Amino acid sequence: MLTWNDVLSLAKQGNPAPPRRVEKTEAEWLALLTAEQFRVARQKGTERAHSSEMCRLFEPGRYACLCCGTVLFDSTEKFESGTGWPSFTQPVDVAAVAYHADASYGMVRIEATCNICDAHLGHVFPDGPAPSGLRYCINAVSLKKVRDLA
Repeated sequence: MLTWNDVLSLAKQGNPAPPRRVEKTEAEWLALLTAEQFRVARQKGTERAHSSEMCRLFEPGRYACLCCGTVLFDSTEKFESGTGWPSFTQPVDVAAVAYHADASYGMVRIEATCNICDAHLGHVFPDGPAPSGLRYCINAVSLKKVRDLA
């Protein structure tokens, strides 16, 4: 289980090597994504709070990166944070998400990206529920819900 100190260490010292890479040109991403998806996932944008019903969905399943299909989060780690964005306590795999210091907008935060294709997901904060204390505040537009096959 990752903790806030683990996240800070990864952001500072480097992320785990991804199991694979998906790389496309800007033109290729533009052809695959809607304008809003491209703005958020490829240009580090943020969707408007409470703009997605994904915040209220808590059925069993997993959440994958919209851009490359890598499974990132499981519904068992999803919780209602009241922030207006889907929130999770842990990724499904330590190598699925990468962490980067983000000093934009006059504050220091930890950005979460897909470790496979570098899509911007959102940010991680140390104010989540026990036991990890983490809150992955993720843009719903950067995710797609996938059902478990089991």
